[in-house]
Amino acid sequence: MKLRKASAAAAAAVVLSLTATACGGSDSGDGDEKITVGIKFDQPGLGLKTPDGEFTGFDVDVATYVAKELGYDEKDIEWKEAPSAERENLISRGDVDFIVASYSITDERKEKVSFAGPYFLAHQDLLIRADETSITKAEDLNSKKLCSVTGSTSAQNVKNELAPKADLDEQGGYSQCLTGLENKVVDALTTDDAILAGYAAQDEHKGKFKLAGLSLSDENYGIGLKKGDTELQKKINDALKKMVEDDSWDKAVKDNFGPAGYKNEPAPEITETS
Repeated sequence: MKLRKASAAAAAAVVLSLTATACGGSDSGDGDEKITVGIKFDQPGLGLKTPDGEFTGFDVDVATYVAKELGYDEKDIEWKEAPSAERENLISRGDVDFIVASYSITDERKEKVSFAGPYFLAHQDLLIRADETSITKAEDLNSKKLCSVTGSTSAQNVKNELAPKADLDEQGGYSQCLTGLENKVVDALTTDDAILAGYAAQDEHKGKFKLAGLSLSDENYGIGLKKGDTELQKKINDALKKMVEDDSWDKAVKDNFGPAGYKNEPAPEITETS
């Protein structure tokens, strides 16, 4: 009877062990487990999957630093693509442990997920040609052609609030807008300045474009995680504070946005604490 009980207990322990291994998670990083992090795969300077399968960008550097502070080496990170429309779903389903993907903190999103941070303050801005001198404020777009991606809130903000007479050209991706900007088919491209700086810093674009520096909105980027997970939130916040204190944050900004001449804001104060 005792032997059967011991066997049952051993079997249960094996099941629990297998379950824990399968789930991974952020509670401990002993070198054998993995952590799954959501990032953008198509945003140069922030989150980009290169043709050789590497991952680069400021968000990637932040996520790697945070994961290390949680106990995971870079080799233990499993990167998962996190398109804007899927971020809340990825978190709620448990497909990722956290998301670092130009993820602006908003009250609407906080109804579904929790955030740590913010770790970066971006602003809506315009990308223009390097020799452009006629666009110095948003109202100047009233006589210009403005490009952004289809359904962009940035483009609608300019069209509805700042320059209602702008000729809005919506494309399927930012690369089409950049081509149009370079070929003088459009006069400006709008989205968050960090995203624009990332594109401008690419080797093939260096010296061709510049940011207008208009700061048309405030976008606090946070790290998204499961709603109510205050333990993980605190650990990530502590990691972000350490990243700023040891100058790793400044280095990541310069490495990823420096070639674009991007004038970033200082690291923002951590506000997401519950």
